[in-house]
Amino acid sequence: MLLTLSDVEVAYGAVTALRGVSLQVAEGEIVTLLGANGAGKTTTLRTISGLLRPRSGEVRLDGRPLSSIPAHGLVGAGVSHVPEGRRVFPSMSVRENLLMGAYHDRRHVRADLERVVALFPRLAERIGQAGGTLSGGEQQMLAIGRALMSRPRLILLDEPSMGLAPMIVQIIFQVIAEINREGVAVLLVEQNAASALRIAGRGYVLETGRVVLADTAASLLADDRVRQAYLGEDVAEGEGEPEPATRAERARTRPMSGT
Repeated sequence: MLLTLSDVEVAYGAVTALRGVSLQVAEGEIVTLLGANGAGKTTTLRTISGLLRPRSGEVRLDGRPLSSIPAHGLVGAGVSHVPEGRRVFPSMSVRENLLMGAYHDRRHVRADLERVVALFPRLAERIGQAGGTLSGGEQQMLAIGRALMSRPRLILLDEPSMGLAPMIVQIIFQVIAEINREGVAVLLVEQNAASALRIAGRGYVLETGRVVLADTAASLLADDRVRQAYLGEDVAEGEGEPEPATRAERARTRPMSGT
């Protein structure tokens, strides 16, 4: 297994944000994390990338504990994190931002630049432009492109469609699917649950810091509780609860509240 979280607990001072979270991401798969604001999705990604340290539990990459690796060292281990809000360097050019993604290994810079601008042709048009002058969608392309410059095995994406026009969102999701076809594993936090589940193989639902449901993406898309809580769909009155899939039943730690 590429990535494994085992009973991870994380706290901000006296406030516990993750409560025994366990999840896995295999080589070359897309896994999505669903949940309301404050459920612990961003905290999970920040813990994986070393920005937060677990109070208990363990994060492993290829079976190796990540606790001994500093956050900046995870890039060399094959993990790239695209945070919520893009975090591009505003005064640096598009090209300079992309080169920052390859700071640990510049042997393939030319080829990797060509690959990124092929995925995002708009970046090629703005290669000399300052990152801070780009539109929100272009900055998201730049943030993902910068992460790809490190040739990651696993990319952590936090709300890549937030605040973007539908046409740009479509491009972003097409690129996520494309880089996954090239063999990059993806752990995706996304407010657009339907779009995330359509490209993912599996998903986990977080609620107040706990994993309350885990199943294939197709099963989650069909689950009435997920449809009500995250897809904005009403379940017909009297329709009743579907029989849960075995894996979902095992993963559920308590009933979903639907909020």
